[in-house]
Amino acid sequence: MSRSFVRPCRHRAVPRACRRHRQATAARPCGLDYTAPRAAPSTAGLAPPLHPIPAGPTERDRTNAGNPSIRRPDHGLAGPRARSARCTDGTEDPAPAPRKEPRIMPRPVVLCFLASTIVAGISVPWAQAQVPDPSGPGSGESTLGASPGSDGSTPGQGPGGEGVIGTGPGPGFPRVPQGITRPGQPFGAPAELGIGPVPSLPEAELPLYGRLEVPTGPEGAGPPGGLTLDQAIARLLHANTDLRAKAMEIPKAQADIITAELWANPLLFFDSQLIPYGGPFAEEAGPTQYDINITHPIDLNGKWKRRREVAVLAKNVIEAQYQDAVRLQVDNLYTAWVDVLAARETLRYLRFSAQALEDLVEATRALLEQGAATPADVNRVEILLDSTNVALVETEETLLDAKRTLATVLYLPPDAAMTLEVSGVLRAPDPPVPPVEELIPMALAVRPDLAAYRIGIRRADANVRLQRANRFEDVFLFYQPYTHQAGRADSGTNTSWAIGATIPLPIYNRNQGNIERARHTAVQTKIQLADLERRVITEVQRAERAYAVSLASVRRLEEDILPKARENLETGLELYKAGEESQITYLEAQRNFNEVSRQYRDTLVRHRRVMLQLNTAVGRRLLP
Repeated sequence: MSRSFVRPCRHRAVPRACRRHRQATAARPCGLDYTAPRAAPSTAGLAPPLHPIPAGPTERDRTNAGNPSIRRPDHGLAGPRARSARCTDGTEDPAPAPRKEPRIMPRPVVLCFLASTIVAGISVPWAQAQVPDPSGPGSGESTLGASPGSDGSTPGQGPGGEGVIGTGPGPGFPRVPQGITRPGQPFGAPAELGIGPVPSLPEAELPLYGRLEVPTGPEGAGPPGGLTLDQAIARLLHANTDLRAKAMEIPKAQADIITAELWANPLLFFDSQLIPYGGPFAEEAGPTQYDINITHPIDLNGKWKRRREVAVLAKNVIEAQYQDAVRLQVDNLYTAWVDVLAARETLRYLRFSAQALEDLVEATRALLEQGAATPADVNRVEILLDSTNVALVETEETLLDAKRTLATVLYLPPDAAMTLEVSGVLRAPDPPVPPVEELIPMALAVRPDLAAYRIGIRRADANVRLQRANRFEDVFLFYQPYTHQAGRADSGTNTSWAIGATIPLPIYNRNQGNIERARHTAVQTKIQLADLERRVITEVQRAERAYAVSLASVRRLEEDILPKARENLETGLELYKAGEESQITYLEAQRNFNEVSRQYRDTLVRHRRVMLQLNTAVGRRLLP
């Protein structure tokens, strides 16, 4: 009897099992019915083979081909896709089907397959990551505050998560996040850690009670060798800790420029594919393949240049903001400086007033001895003296507290406040000031906060260009210099190479949301600049009018009101000592003079403040 063979199943069956039926549910068996059945090997926990290889007739099939006592499996399929012929329909093939060896595909076919694989593997690109902008004009931060439930990230990134790139052809290559090829982005610090507005120092409060008398001598400039205002400003710029901390934002912005102009990193990938599992799938695995490839992203539309442009303008904004922080800190120095001068001058007024009251007490006691005064008159004057001494003690503490504040602004040791002496006067010279029509253009030209917003507009426009460039992702050039396939003895070589490119297609995500957001940010920054310009104009107008009014008030008090009040006081004192006028009349004249003196002191302090505030409003040192 000649040996015959059964035609193999069209499902590439392995011995005693059908692969397609093995993957189906247990409710539909293959119909295997052997006269001497035995348990099939367990395939639990084994994954299906990556690349099953068609299997021909096995030795068991050849041995049992002519045995009529053994029922052969019926691999026919029910349904519309079933074929009319069955694998075991009883027909015999005249000759065994030879097993075909794998063919090596020609190079043109390989290149066509590689191109089709690259096109099929293109994923929907993501918008490329931006260089985080520090807080400030043009950065795109919401002016309405933090949005509830927001994590601070830029909306409109697109669905699905971070895009991936393929690092090799074929179905087995991994998918790597695109972000690992990009330069590392700097940490986005919260807005409160950047160069924010400098809080203003409160003005020191002087005692509101006690007798004040303007001394007849000129105001003293302080002890020799005292700290001048120019020296205090120089030390402020050098030693103030708040300014030193804010100055660190500038080198950080320079570091962001370095990050922005970095190129993306290439990827080196190696793998091993088609490794056989063993067991029943040992014959289904192909030859083991080893690959080494390099993927390099290529920026075709110059996104790194746009990133650098945004980073450079962001640094310029930071520098302008730092200059504005210096302007505001100098204004705080002005406040602390005038507080020291005001407390020192008030102390001089109180000491002069206390000395005058001591003389009045002696004169009243002399009148009491002469019978021209009563004990109540003496008590009344002594009460005024005691009240003035209490105000004197509190003013000394106010002066010491003002020196502590000044020492803190200048970053002096705490114990230096006890010995700190300043050199300056409240009644400073009054040089001519340009008219307000010239001050306003000057302020609009030199104010650093306005400069920050103008640069912020340029940065916002540059960010629009960056977001437009981010519509197109980098092209990934793929080069696989080495591919080795084991078990290819029939071929002349077991190694090959490959090359290709991954080109993201901006079909769905073209960074539309970030482009629109950048456009609105540019418009928003222009609106903010226009609003700030109007506020600066108003600030300059107010400062100029306050300076003019306070100067006129000081001059009127010095030239008219204060001399008349002093003359009335001196005349009343002479009449009181001579016994020609009652104490009540003299004390009323003294009360009027004290009110004028307090008004003069307050007007003088206010005038000194508005002189320096005019410098702050204009952004330039115009007055001493």
